[in-house]
Amino acid sequence: MNINREYINPLVEQRADPWVYKHSDGYYYFTASVPEYDRIEVRRAVTLEGLKEAETVVAWRKYESGPLSANIWAPEIHYIDGKWYIYFAAARTTETKEGLFDHRMFVLENASPNPLEGVWEEKGQILTQWESFALDATTFEHRGVLYYVWAQKDPNIEGNSNLYISEMSNPWTLIGKQVMISTPEYDWEIIGFKVNEGAAILKRNGRIFMSFSASATDHNYCMGLLTANEDADLLDSRSWVKSPQPVFQTNEETGQYGPGHNSFTVSEDGLDVMIYHARNYKEITGDPLYDPNRHTRAQVIEWNEDGTPNFGIPVKDGVRAL
Repeated sequence: MNINREYINPLVEQRADPWVYKHSDGYYYFTASVPEYDRIEVRRAVTLEGLKEAETVVAWRKYESGPLSANIWAPEIHYIDGKWYIYFAAARTTETKEGLFDHRMFVLENASPNPLEGVWEEKGQILTQWESFALDATTFEHRGVLYYVWAQKDPNIEGNSNLYISEMSNPWTLIGKQVMISTPEYDWEIIGFKVNEGAAILKRNGRIFMSFSASATDHNYCMGLLTANEDADLLDSRSWVKSPQPVFQTNEETGQYGPGHNSFTVSEDGLDVMIYHARNYKEITGDPLYDPNRHTRAQVIEWNEDGTPNFGIPVKDGVRAL
């Protein structure tokens, strides 16, 4: 196999909020929001670029009514204690579009060694301290503890969503305190909407880096970064330090607009890679959420001398990116 640390973008067209997980079997597993927001798909390939043409399997479809019937957003696939899990957000169908921001968080489980096979069982809603708009959950393990990070609307805080962290007793249940670790506060986090969402974890160099996305989903969408020491109490909000500037954003010169909602994986030869979505045009007709052309992209991460990640700028389409 020809090992290459470069990728030609887009990696997968019309797939937003992309999540890639490289498993011990050597496969990259991929899921993302589909333009119709009506189902969850999974595919796999032995290379990242192979995901473009990989067979796609529908793991789950929305219901016709009820809390799992509209706007299926941002699925993530994880492997925890020998089983596969997909975390996602869903809203309910209404006669108006009021249900658009009525999301709650849910999880599916599959015991098959290959998640393209077997049965995906609904494990239900992930319950938090509020019944309010919630989405973009991710999980990570650190020193034997399973953590859950998500975006939610606190009814008592102005804005659309903040980031929270909690410990889990199993992959579908939160226990203990639920701590807000980030709220939109800088100018680049509050354009169009006051949003912190789409967290993803990268552990390197004695630190835990948490990327997240901010602002409206048009060309203003961008990424920020929270950093904690690996020895810190991750359930203490003071352990997380936010970058004062965005770490990845629109670049007019390369023609990439609204990059964000990323995940992290490794290249075929072990380098850190960021998977993200972006559009290749700025002007959007209508609601950006219904513009289907947020394409999945891949980019190798560089590392600064101080041990922090340097995401660079989103590269041009059709060009191999180091």
